[in-house]
Amino acid sequence: MKWLAKYADHAYVLLRIVTGFLFSFHGAQKILGVFSQSQPPVGSQLWFGGMIELIGGLMVMLGFKTRWAAFLCSGTMAVAYIQFHWKFQAGPALFPAINKGELALLFSLIFLLIACRGGVKWGTDKRG
Repeated sequence: MKWLAKYADHAYVLLRIVTGFLFSFHGAQKILGVFSQSQPPVGSQLWFGGMIELIGGLMVMLGFKTRWAAFLCSGTMAVAYIQFHWKFQAGPALFPAINKGELALLFSLIFLLIACRGGVKWGTDKRG
């Protein structure tokens, strides 16, 4: 499978762009009410989370301050998973498929990868 290695940067950029877009859409649902029935009150924890999703997702998607934005998004999703899905329960509720936290956990880990790797500078081997 060595032939795939030459596409590693392209696959990573695609992962970063799509993840940022999907994350920003979740923020748009919360903040702008896109395809949503309700919006959280301004200044609430859900509102701040929605703002981080919307703005942080766009920053990651566009590659602007990628590491910082991804690190903030990763932490936000880790808090969301622990606070709203895991809830420090023992037993079967610990598993994401049961507590419905798969997306929060995946977003947290993918954004952690993006924070560690940063953006890809085309034509060079530098990471930004």
